Amino acid sequence: MRLLRRLRLAVCVLLLCPFTFIHTQTVPEAPQPSTSAATAPAPNFFIRWAHFYRDNWSGKSLSGPAPQKRGAASPLDSPPFPSSDWSYGGSQDIGAPDGNTYPLMTAIDGARGRTKIYGWIDPSVNYSTSGHTNQPQGYDRIPNRIELQQSFIFVERLADTVQTKHFDVGYHFTFLYGTDFDYTVGKGYFSKQLIKYNRQYGYDLPMEYVDLYFPHVAQGMDLRIGRYTSIPGIETQLATTNYVFSHSLLGIYDPFTDTGTLATIKLSDRWLVQTGMTVGHDIAPWAAGIKPTGYLCLNYTTPSVKDNFDLCANGVNDGKYAYDNVQMFDGTWYHKFSKSWHIATEAWYMYERDVPNVSPMVTHPITPEPGTYGALCFTVAPRCTAPEYAWQNYIQKSFSPSFYLSFRSELMDDKKGQRTSFATKYTENTFAAVKWFGNTVLLRPELRFDRSWDRPAYNGGRSSNQFTLATDLIYRF
Repeated sequence: MRLLRRLRLAVCVLLLCPFTFIHTQTVPEAPQPSTSAATAPAPNFFIRWAHFYRDNWSGKSLSGPAPQKRGAASPLDSPPFPSSDWSYGGSQDIGAPDGNTYPLMTAIDGARGRTKIYGWIDPSVNYSTSGHTNQPQGYDRIPNRIELQQSFIFVERLADTVQTKHFDVGYHFTFLYGTDFDYTVGKGYFSKQLIKYNRQYGYDLPMEYVDLYFPHVAQGMDLRIGRYTSIPGIETQLATTNYVFSHSLLGIYDPFTDTGTLATIKLSDRWLVQTGMTVGHDIAPWAAGIKPTGYLCLNYTTPSVKDNFDLCANGVNDGKYAYDNVQMFDGTWYHKFSKSWHIATEAWYMYERDVPNVSPMVTHPITPEPGTYGALCFTVAPRCTAPEYAWQNYIQKSFSPSFYLSFRSELMDDKKGQRTSFATKYTENTFAAVKWFGNTVLLRPELRFDRSWDRPAYNGGRSSNQFTLATDLIYRF
């Protein structure tokens, strides 16, 4: 009987409890809640877990002052925005403390340890004017369905980069299951489930790395070794780090993960440099076709912290055709107008040389590697260079610590169809409303319109236009 009661309570915590509080709660001022010192901890693990959500959604102030960071002040409030700082990939934020606590770890040990187990569940639903497929749109590529986009489990220890006295180590292990595995799986990393079997649901281990922190290199250096998400850009594969639910075309058809080493060096509060080597984009070190690949990124923040610029040469080698061997050059600009208004703008140019020509004009076309597209070269040559460029802009307006609106517009030109399989220009506009319940449940409804201009590319090449109405619900544990 005792076991049965525990199981019932666990089901309530994971599935039912959020909707008990969802209409009546507000977000606490502090973004990282912890166990209240004034309340004696419950003896039962599941009760402590449930109490965390109860207090989080009821708006109780559960934490003291936010931990102090080393460096410039944070420009944004988080929540409601995904991050309080102008973000960069490939490293933890050097100088920022590990102030995050999570429901599960609070129930386990009061969130006292440095190693943390946490994650989220992210289901979604969409209505689309397409009936066959929403692609090239993503991540909600399956139309008119309820899907589990992603469920993540993290085991993480952040290096202490606030202090400048001693060497420290961090690590990160991640498990992903859901339809979003499509956007992380690389050649050699469980790739048969996608490349061979084209499964709708799958799993991956997209981030498995160690961080070595050297405090005496400039103002701190993080050396990351392992597999990690691609460095540049506004969007990532992690649902909780993005402004809205669906992803831009710019954020879908760039590289997803890299495996190698990356040094992130904080030169000052204004300047950051990143450099390293990988085995190529979206490929495992033991897979056939690896290419030693370098990258270099420069990041600058103005003295007012109102502007941030990030320029990256992400993946530089001979550029010859191989699995996702695109040469990518990316630029990102963040600008803060006021406490409640800011924009995020990104552009990239990519190309790949000697891509197999799949145009009908070729008498004996070369078959592209499984999991990749060829190029529509519109010549009789068996191979050609395939370039593409993209631009996007986000406008964010916050109304409270729990609510903001977002508008995204973008242009992408897949000039030879090597990324989407359709040689055409695309535009996309998305309007989204984002609502937090506590800081553990996030609802992100949106209305989106996509258009392909040179030929039909949506619904499997049947239509040039596509409307989608969609939302996801992130439940953090």
